[in-house]
Amino acid sequence: MTQAPTTDLLARSRAWLAEDPDPQTREELTALLARAEDPEEEDSKIAWSELTERFSDRLQFGTAGLRGELGAGPMRMNRAVVIRAAAGLVAYVKKQGLGDLVVIGYDARHKSYDFARDTAAVVVGAGLRAALLPRPLPTPVLAFAIRHLGAAAGVTVTASHNPPQDNGYKVYLGDGSQIVPPADAGIAAEIDAIGSLAEVPRAEDGWEVLGEDVIEAYLARAVSIVDQHTPRELDVVYTPMHGVGRDVLVAAFRQAGFPAPTVVAEQAEPDPDFPTVAFPNPEEPGAMDLAFRTAASVGPDIVIANDPDADRCAVAVPANGNAVGSGNGTSGWRMLRGDEVGALLGSALVAKKAEGTFATTIVSATLLGRIAEAAGLGYAETLTGFKWIARAEGLRYGYEEALGYCVDPEGVRDKDGITAALLVAELAATLKKSGRTLSDLLDDLALEHGLHATDQLSVRVQDLSLIGAAMRRLREQPPTVLAGLTVTRADDLTAGSADLPPTDGLRYYLAGETVRSARIVVRPSGTEPKLKCYLEVVLPVGSAADLATTRERAAELLNAIKRDLAVAAGI
Repeated sequence: MTQAPTTDLLARSRAWLAEDPDPQTREELTALLARAEDPEEEDSKIAWSELTERFSDRLQFGTAGLRGELGAGPMRMNRAVVIRAAAGLVAYVKKQGLGDLVVIGYDARHKSYDFARDTAAVVVGAGLRAALLPRPLPTPVLAFAIRHLGAAAGVTVTASHNPPQDNGYKVYLGDGSQIVPPADAGIAAEIDAIGSLAEVPRAEDGWEVLGEDVIEAYLARAVSIVDQHTPRELDVVYTPMHGVGRDVLVAAFRQAGFPAPTVVAEQAEPDPDFPTVAFPNPEEPGAMDLAFRTAASVGPDIVIANDPDADRCAVAVPANGNAVGSGNGTSGWRMLRGDEVGALLGSALVAKKAEGTFATTIVSATLLGRIAEAAGLGYAETLTGFKWIARAEGLRYGYEEALGYCVDPEGVRDKDGITAALLVAELAATLKKSGRTLSDLLDDLALEHGLHATDQLSVRVQDLSLIGAAMRRLREQPPTVLAGLTVTRADDLTAGSADLPPTDGLRYYLAGETVRSARIVVRPSGTEPKLKCYLEVVLPVGSAADLATTRERAAELLNAIKRDLAVAAGI
């Protein structure tokens, strides 16, 4: 016989059930309670454990908004949690006097439309105006619409590239960038002040559903980033990864004058179950296999992928002239790392005589800084995430190694996988016209600035305490030598600095006779149960003839650093 759930846990669960507005999660929680309370039920102990986990705490609202697994209870994403989040946002907007319009977008995940509609109902119920995007659309369309419409705030319902059982709630303020402190704490405090859902007024109607004109305005702005006189001959295979990017990207290519890309048929339609991939993330092993299979039959110049909400952009190139740590190459194709695409786009904008500041994060390659310096441009490094990149003073271009690129901050002050794809296509077509490729340009950058080779050690865990244990071990027993390179400096980023707010991270600088520089950043992921370690080595390159051997040496160093770092962290 298994132990029965505590009276307090049962009371909290039943109170939640009583006010849950969603028949689906009510049914789910009712069944879970029945199994937990029945001592004769074989899985009573499992049900009790699950009930305890769901009601042990609540999803915390932070700079990433909310993100979690769908289901009943305060530790899941559901309509009750979203209604409270929307009410907290509205209360904050009103208290701060930010305005009266909130724009709401959503993707094609399970419950996304329901969460968007609930948000609109709360906004209108509070006496403000709500404008709902007309259908599931890319996150950058929402980010654009906030500034285009002069909104006080915006919300998009998406879990980006998370697994199908997840959803999320991302919040922007009127500048069109994601929230940062102290706004996140202010909104969280308003959420905490909400009692029962009965206290939250919700309108039955009264919100505006925007028309196609907002999408056309986004497209017009997106197309304006490419020069109308540059070459357009380029064959592209494209996958939206079962997400919402296809129609907008294809329209952008058409309006910009590029040939229509060949869309991967099996992944063309939005599907919240993401049936052809284990994780709907172009960085994950196997996620690009169908795109490469399509490329093998079509023979394009490049392959482009968006993640499901199309704010990220991945690029693959023919595998001749392989680069360090490119990863996931198959069928004659290799994925460019986010750092490689980031450098290529930076180089393209320099060629366009861009002015202002180039920015990236502390975990991205340092090559962008060298490109900016050579062009006489400003350069900034921020904490991870576009909420920080978007706030770099004088920002003209920003990117993060996780496939996020902001190439037009006056249009979309966030990462945008559609405009990034357009700029990649323009660059590739221009190079093709002169008989060159993206790989050739990467070679040029290595010869000019040194080979900046990057890799990542990423460990996914079931038990989150393992991440804390690894960080604690590295703090208490910091490594002094990794892969034969001496650790010359170790920064604990929790202390913060004049340049960076505090964050849970560690940064190491390494030196050795064979490298120009080397750097490691270790941090827990902000959106997934992962410990992430970002590695970079910079090696001098004497001539083009030395590129192949230099890349081999860099790959060996990165692999050795990964091995030694894993031992040091106990992972």
